[in-house]
Amino acid sequence: MHVRTGFVTQVGMEYERAFAVATDLGLDYVELMLDGANAYRNLDPEAVRSAAAEHDLDLAVHLPFTLDVGSPHDHVREGARRELEAAIDAAGAFDAEKAVVHAGSNAWQPAWDGETVRANVVETLAALSSFADERDVELCVENVPGNWFGLDDFDRLFAETGASMTLDTGHARIAGLDSAETAAFVADHADRISHFHLNDTRRARDEHLPFGSGTIDFAEIFGALPDDWTGTLSLEVFTLEYDYLETSVRHLDELL
Repeated sequence: MHVRTGFVTQVGMEYERAFAVATDLGLDYVELMLDGANAYRNLDPEAVRSAAAEHDLDLAVHLPFTLDVGSPHDHVREGARRELEAAIDAAGAFDAEKAVVHAGSNAWQPAWDGETVRANVVETLAALSSFADERDVELCVENVPGNWFGLDDFDRLFAETGASMTLDTGHARIAGLDSAETAAFVADHADRISHFHLNDTRRARDEHLPFGSGTIDFAEIFGALPDDWTGTLSLEVFTLEYDYLETSVRHLDELL
């Protein structure tokens, strides 16, 4: 198994500092969160690309949050798609190789049926995947907690789109999977899982703890990947303190 490792920036992190820290920690890439101060419209693509090259880093991006790709309201859904396309354009200009997007919807449950919303999610993500492919960016769809688009729905996504998957380990825990069940999911879908968010947790909550301080059995999950798997592993730790990332990198390196 040949993997590359990095981390997801958090709101409040300046990308120049994040790149320098990633280099110091021996990481391969940074996953730049395109939200808040680092929303794509606030960034100069040439400056981002040059800074990454200066630090000998690859780039991935996390596309903006809470954009409703499954909305039953056409103008809302189309607006979300256009905004995500603009962010994917920026990712291409950064020379980012992967773009993570959330699958789901904020549709009001009493009013709409699941099939309508799930079909919208798949249709929108199919279009975004093709759009990203044209810019040499791989769209990686993340599992998120919620009631509209669960892990069971990814088989449909894989069948009807060209998108890859970002498996968030903590989100899988929230969805009710223990480490063995997450490993089984990984074994069944390793050909489409290109990227991980290493979200450690102690219970079924979205804690995003430093890697190794929760109770997820990452050795079991990684052991489910085939020997020839060549993906990316992003540490996703909810902190602005880089010391916690250093600890996380050390534990991940020891495990790998």
